[in-house]
Amino acid sequence: MTDRLHAELPPALRRALDLLIDPPANPDVSKGYLDLLTDGPATSTPKNTGAIQAVWASGIGSMLYDNAQALARRLASVWRLPIDWLSIPPGGVALDVGSGPGNVTAQLADAAGTDGLALGIDISEPMLARAVEAQAGPNVGFMRADAQRLPLRDETVDAATSLAVLQLIPNPAQTLAEIARVLKPGGRVALMVPTAGNISGLAHLLPKGGANFFAEDELADILEDLGLVGVRTKTVGTFQWVRARRP
Repeated sequence: MTDRLHAELPPALRRALDLLIDPPANPDVSKGYLDLLTDGPATSTPKNTGAIQAVWASGIGSMLYDNAQALARRLASVWRLPIDWLSIPPGGVALDVGSGPGNVTAQLADAAGTDGLALGIDISEPMLARAVEAQAGPNVGFMRADAQRLPLRDETVDAATSLAVLQLIPNPAQTLAEIARVLKPGGRVALMVPTAGNISGLAHLLPKGGANFFAEDELADILEDLGLVGVRTKTVGTFQWVRARRP
């Protein structure tokens, strides 16, 4: 029975099961993505209950985010994914943490090729629904999971990304530790977060609504403490890119 259920899964999600720490016996893919939060035990990871996260997690918010991100990609080069630098090998596995509408996940899949696999992880059901509708395919799959507790086994991913998401995660350092854990030796990660820029010292005075404000070297320092090397940062206006690789 289990073999039949697995055979009926979309190809990308069937391949994803082999990468999971604890693959479900009866995978829930009724909405087009693999839901790993449906019946599992409650986790101890903190949840974001702020206003900003609530907006993005809503149906209307997911649509607005999708459109806003598309516009930003047209107007601002800072949003462009450093796909060449990620150096995803043909047939490799790439992970998009906080995948939202899935457009970045699809770019990772294109880089990995038809024999590769790109997985998008998000906690928002409306976002995942939009991602499945627009981007799911033979080598692109989506999973509902907590970024603070990634469901993948150690050293299963060749490249990882997270764009404009870490600021909404209650414990971003834990998410970075999880990304470092699942990266293969030599694997690369590219992160992008909004930053308060020159007013970062006063950011604690602003109404955060559930969003973190990162200091200039905060994410880079965390990655170095996790043992990643070649850490580089680049701040452009109100956005910062952070890149690193696992030795």
